[in-house]
Amino acid sequence: MAPAEDSGLERGSADLVTVAQALHWFDLPSFYAEVDRVLLPGGVIAAWSYQLASVDAAVDRVIQRLYGEIVGAYWPAERALVESGYARVPFPFSEIPSPGLFMEESWDLQRLLGYLGTWSAVRRCREKTGSDPIEEIRGQLESVWGDPSSLRPIRWPLSLRAGRK
Repeated sequence: MAPAEDSGLERGSADLVTVAQALHWFDLPSFYAEVDRVLLPGGVIAAWSYQLASVDAAVDRVIQRLYGEIVGAYWPAERALVESGYARVPFPFSEIPSPGLFMEESWDLQRLLGYLGTWSAVRRCREKTGSDPIEEIRGQLESVWGDPSSLRPIRWPLSLRAGRK
């Protein structure tokens, strides 16, 4: 394991460098220098992030309330870069247009609640306030979900920035 800014890979040894939901944490000038060093000519860098999960209008309203109103103050400033799909991040590569992408799963209510509980802002809120923001929305989600054991499709829009060396 090595930091993204100093991978330990040989010069010109990679066809592809990928970053999933982490570009906003890197020292970008150092990382991009490392990408340039390890990529072969014509090699590709692909950085992607995912946006808020979407189920349906009623469930989405509850998720958006949790995201913005309840734990919004606990998101780090870098979260804005994820929300923009990394559009505001400098990207010194020849950009490759990307299609609209998404990932999809089928989850029951407990799995969704568990996932929401992994958000860094939810964890920070718990640490700072001593209360669980998931419990604040649990009843609302239960009322709009229906049978808690029913599987519902959940989609996350993906944002991709890709470029060639």
